[in-house]
Amino acid sequence: MKIRIRGNSIRYRLTQTEVKTLSEIGYYEDSTDFGDRKFIYAVKAIDDVKVLDVDFAGNAITLYMNRDKSITWPKSKKVGFSNVVKTKKGTSLSLLLEKDFVCMDESVEDQSDNYPNPKSLINR
Repeated sequence: MKIRIRGNSIRYRLTQTEVKTLSEIGYYEDSTDFGDRKFIYAVKAIDDVKVLDVDFAGNAITLYMNRDKSITWPKSKKVGFSNVVKTKKGTSLSLLLEKDFVCMDESVEDQSDNYPNPKSLINR
């Protein structure tokens, strides 16, 4: 799972296996180990959220998505889900959860479990 934070936007990208795990057990997490503590980023499927919501507690960002949508997502063509939530201080926080596609450039990271890039399928 990849996470990108820029200003007041948070984007998670999940591989095929991660989307499947989320669908089957309703939870997926990853972390970054800083030695004395970990930064955790997770996705949890729950019933009482329409699309996406988020919480930051302790050392963890948890993105909540609708349980029914998480179950059907692996086999659907839907790339992802987005939502803008208002914080307690009245600011807006943009959320994006999407499938991770193979990059079109010469990336050196392991992309073997990423979804096929739709742009590469068009050029066949």
